[in-house]
Amino acid sequence: MARKTYSEEFRAGAVKMVVEQGLTMSAAAKRLGVNYHTVREWVQAARSASPVSLIGKDLPLEERVRQLEKENARLRMEREILKKATAFFAKEHP
Repeated sequence: MARKTYSEEFRAGAVKMVVEQGLTMSAAAKRLGVNYHTVREWVQAARSASPVSLIGKDLPLEERVRQLEKENARLRMEREILKKATAFFAKEHP
């Protein structure tokens, strides 16, 4: 079975639906006729590629706090992975 390819505009539109419009990833996937995991990958890639937070500023405070805490946890995890990788390679190459 051949893989479907989607244009960058289509992907950006899907990410925008989730990030800016507040749709869940599963709702956006159903609306677009795309697999949930595909939309999830696009959103994660957009979040990691963006130098600024993609969390909307017009969300209710509780939702915004929840999303910021989730983003903060992800960034802390990434930082810890980089620390461990740095230590590993520093030991390997003195």
